[in-house]
Amino acid sequence: MSTIAAISTPNAVGGIAVIRISGEDAIAVAERIFSPYGDKKVADMAGYTCAYGIAHDGGERLDDCILTVFRAPHSYTGEDVAELSCHGGLYVTRKILRAALANGAVNAEAGEFTKRAYLNGKLDLTQAEAVMDIISAKGERELKMAESLREGAAFKKAEKCSQKLLKILGDLAAWADYPEEDIPEVRPENLAAELTEVRGDLHSLVKNYDSGRILREGVATAIIGRPNVGKSTLFNCLSGCERSIVTEIAGTTRDVIEETVRVGDITLRLSDTAGIHDTDDKIEGIGVEMAEKMIDNSELCIAVFDGSCPLTEDDLYLINKINKNKTIAVINKNDVDQQINTSLLQDKIQHIVFLSAKENTGVEELHKHIEEIFKLNEADFDTATAANERQKKCIDKALEGIESAISSLEIGEMLDAVNVLIDEAEQSLLQLTGKKVTDAVVDEVFSRFCVGK
Repeated sequence: MSTIAAISTPNAVGGIAVIRISGEDAIAVAERIFSPYGDKKVADMAGYTCAYGIAHDGGERLDDCILTVFRAPHSYTGEDVAELSCHGGLYVTRKILRAALANGAVNAEAGEFTKRAYLNGKLDLTQAEAVMDIISAKGERELKMAESLREGAAFKKAEKCSQKLLKILGDLAAWADYPEEDIPEVRPENLAAELTEVRGDLHSLVKNYDSGRILREGVATAIIGRPNVGKSTLFNCLSGCERSIVTEIAGTTRDVIEETVRVGDITLRLSDTAGIHDTDDKIEGIGVEMAEKMIDNSELCIAVFDGSCPLTEDDLYLINKINKNKTIAVINKNDVDQQINTSLLQDKIQHIVFLSAKENTGVEELHKHIEEIFKLNEADFDTATAANERQKKCIDKALEGIESAISSLEIGEMLDAVNVLIDEAEQSLLQLTGKKVTDAVVDEVFSRFCVGK
């Protein structure tokens, strides 16, 4: 493979920047653009050692640098790796990278360093996917889950299930192919018991998937309600800044305004929507139509009602439209005399919060209801969990094969048919771990990585 190079630190000014070079000629490329102080030679440097010197491009001095050398196979990629740590200016960093490219290296593709680590057996595919989860973690639970995956928790459980299926397939093959030998008969009831055990292990891998997905991706959340109930004020209150225009004129918000906020361990992808009501205004009507679509497409709706007046026809229309299982009713304007009749809301919506968005009171109670709906406190992030949709699809397909095999055994199907179903489940687990996966899938996995990682 070619020798690749990229800037591995963020594309921003900082105290330090790192240019990473990996491949068969990594040390040679580094030697052409870096001269250590003293008598040390780059080619003679052992792995896990550093040298202080000058990065240069031909006769042009670029910067004082520290060169760190990692020798194959004891490196992140499994190849020879050289890393130049220089001052963190954007211009000087790019000049050093260009010098590396002019002296034998080529630009690394997105995620290519980690891809080479996978191809060289330093990481399995689930561990490689966990690298980006660690980088993108925004909270303690996300980091904990990503580190568990990086340590191989999901791989180990999937591998354990795979080995059990392989043993079953081996027993079936031996019993069918060598009937004259003294091989114990494969009894359907014993086979069903073994498959049930594997099914339980695989279910544990997807049990916390939705909770993990919420931690990683956040929750699409729409703030909805009729005009002038305080939706934009609540949006600004949760966002911590004046993102939505707030006036006393009904219908100020005509488009969807978006912001990302943290509520405890949960990221909310907030959308402030137009007030839902009958209108003859064409432009305002488009905003209302978009708001109604947000109700159907969002994972959480925060339905805002004005506590200072009785429920209106527009309020009742909204109450009947929302999904009570993923809605929090916010009774806003709790700082003034209350006129709203909450009995109808209590019949329709389980989660009700009284607050004043204007005074920023009661917001903590809203946070508690959000965490209660998604039940993150009940999720066990210490156990191995599928980390993304690719992994979940592989596990679901394996479970589908095992479920079908158990059902076939229960109705007395021939063991040859059961064998095919078990083999399909085994193939899905091999795809999960990356032991049997297409190049297209591998390329897709690493295309989501940043360049330099």
